[in-house]
Amino acid sequence: MSGVASTLAKNRAHEAGFGTNANAVKYLNQNFESLRSECLSRGELFCDPTYPSAPESLGFNELGPRSSKTRGIQWKRPGVSDCWLLAAIASLTLNEDVLSRVVPSNQGFGQDYAGIFHFQSFVYCMKFNVSVRVNGCYEALSGGSTTEGFEDFTGGIAEMYELKSAPPNLFQIIRKALDSGALLGCSIDITSAADSEAITNQKLVKGHAYSLTGAIEVNYKGRKEKLVRVRNPWGQVEWTGAWSDNSSEWNAVSPSEHEIVKSEDGEFWMSFSDFVRHYSRIEICTLTPDTLTSDAVKHWSSSKFDGTWRRGSTAGGCRNHPYTFWMNPQFKIKLEEEDDDPDDNEVGCSVVIGLIQKNQRKLRKAGEDMHTIGYAIYEVPPQFHGQKEVHLDKNYFLSNAQKARSETFSNLREISTRFKLPPGEYLIVPSTFEPHKNGDFCVRVFSEKQSEMQQCDDPVEADIEDEIVSEAEVDSGFRGLFTKLAGDDMEISSFEIRTILNKIVSKRTDIKTDGFSLDTCRIMVNLMDDSGNGKLGLAEFATLWKKIQKYLIIYKKNDMDGSGCMSTPEMRMALKETGFSLNDTLHQLLAARYGEADMTIDFDNFVACLMRLEMMFKVFKKIDIDKSGFIELTLNQWLMFAMI
Repeated sequence: MSGVASTLAKNRAHEAGFGTNANAVKYLNQNFESLRSECLSRGELFCDPTYPSAPESLGFNELGPRSSKTRGIQWKRPGVSDCWLLAAIASLTLNEDVLSRVVPSNQGFGQDYAGIFHFQSFVYCMKFNVSVRVNGCYEALSGGSTTEGFEDFTGGIAEMYELKSAPPNLFQIIRKALDSGALLGCSIDITSAADSEAITNQKLVKGHAYSLTGAIEVNYKGRKEKLVRVRNPWGQVEWTGAWSDNSSEWNAVSPSEHEIVKSEDGEFWMSFSDFVRHYSRIEICTLTPDTLTSDAVKHWSSSKFDGTWRRGSTAGGCRNHPYTFWMNPQFKIKLEEEDDDPDDNEVGCSVVIGLIQKNQRKLRKAGEDMHTIGYAIYEVPPQFHGQKEVHLDKNYFLSNAQKARSETFSNLREISTRFKLPPGEYLIVPSTFEPHKNGDFCVRVFSEKQSEMQQCDDPVEADIEDEIVSEAEVDSGFRGLFTKLAGDDMEISSFEIRTILNKIVSKRTDIKTDGFSLDTCRIMVNLMDDSGNGKLGLAEFATLWKKIQKYLIIYKKNDMDGSGCMSTPEMRMALKETGFSLNDTLHQLLAARYGEADMTIDFDNFVACLMRLEMMFKVFKKIDIDKSGFIELTLNQWLMFAMI
């Protein structure tokens, strides 16, 4: 229950603007100004009590307390594979607007220096010591990628292209990315440790992070020559091949064009064909509109939604698992405007879709690792255009092919792919590769033109039939049975109901049950007791019995394999058949509360779930007189209903 309340509080805080750049959430509630002031008044450098100089801060495996690598060694500055983070930092310094968002002003090594700095992160924390703290230890940083650093610094969305298999329109993608103010990085692979920062004959550095800062076409010997500008953060060691500084190729370029094509120290031009031949990959990070303050760049539209995969309810796995795939969370995007590409014969809307799995790097310390994740894209059926409250079911996915998908399923922190889709409405279904994997994720959509994104989920509502049985409708056999059980007062209590029901279900071999609990029977009485005396009369018990009989028919119908119990996916369909429409969050709660460890639900738990749901809906509707969908309760009233 506390977890549900915590999630609700976080969602409300987010809706109120907490967690934005203008209203950042303080990490562990630490206040930078207060901590710095305290250190200055004491004349001491800051020592972070939340991140002690202890073995657990170093690592959990190779750098763990029991590792031979950490015995008898005084650690000054741990060495881990964090070059991915440093490469992103180098590119960040090229954009002062973005840098100022990450590293707020009014701090430095002057008279106010106290050994403490503060930084702002957007997806995850970025600055080295902060990244360590958020992810748990230094070792948790190993095995990352520059794209992760790009995103952590900026909140943008990153793509990576292997140049050996680059798309034919990569130069155009690069130019449009630069026009939109994106950060671009590139590098050359190494084949061994000895290759790291080795310099080639033409002065390119292997295993080194470069930034790509320009792309242009010039007239050269009667044809267009594609050129790219690359920056070495060292400020020296530049390319000496064709189109480098003072190379002969520039003599064939008109002075007017030569004047436009400038470069600073550490920057150099090279032909795009040489770039593709010598470099191994390029990484592009498109920034969010609020990151860019200049009107000189073309702002992309961006949207994001958080979601969860939960075992037994919303973790359906990939399309290879058609029985459960439809249970995954679903998101809809609407693309209406086509790109402004006069030189492109392809009609469509450029969009980059990213799927991030959250907190998995931090969980490595507990023995967990990244899930294998990806997503599929479907066209929304015309009858559902413009609708939000719809979660497409198994039948749709069995009879419709995907329109597109993520390039691959991978165990990276983020999977992102660029698409060019015709205008229309599309459904994004993010998933883990295997079903029943717990995880938190974030889906982000960046589009060149304006787009709309929303989560698609079933509405929360109930269509409950009040099949009331009158005393006149009760047959003589049932009346005689009730009279025998009820005694002189002609009413039965929750204790007597438990005895009756368990005696009946114990004789059945077609359903599995460990018997109705007293709590469930009390809920039954609370639901059916119109007099309020805590007991049921003949008509009330007959109505209850009819309801249970109806639930039994639905239960057996949805027990597809005849095992005597339902799986949690089967329960989801059964709930809809009984008249309950619930969203993903509620399905997650019900599967966790009423499901067994093997994701099955027996008959008594199924009935308990339905009785509880019906009672909660009826209580709410009685108080919501004007049918607004909102009610207001005092603490006392809330406790009264919660304790029913």
